[in-house]
Amino acid sequence: MALLLLAACGSDAATAPTDGEAVRERAETAQTAKRRTGAEIQERALNRVIRTSYLCNNGERLTVDFDNPRQMATVRNSSGKAVDLHQEQAGSGLWYRASGYELRGEGAMAVWTGDGRQPTDCRAID
Repeated sequence: MALLLLAACGSDAATAPTDGEAVRERAETAQTAKRRTGAEIQERALNRVIRTSYLCNNGERLTVDFDNPRQMATVRNSSGKAVDLHQEQAGSGLWYRASGYELRGEGAMAVWTGDGRQPTDCRAID
């Protein structure tokens, strides 16, 4: 009797419609929509401010706000002093400078020169 009741409540598993293919297609579409092309990623980076922290060999920690739309960078040292630098044309990597200060680099490495001190090597930490 219970078997009859169960059979009457649901459809046979062998003939039940499956939407596995539809689910898979929706999942692929959703993942594809989330992916950005290299050009889209570059466009996004060029139109926003990106903050990066550097730890330098002399023990100094720098926080740099790269303001790409304005082609500037604001460098703040460990004591909170801020310096605005203007972007220069670099063959590769980055180059910002203004009145005795300079930040040059490529990838995670940069060289910070400022305040009449010797240049120091720095590494991006986040």
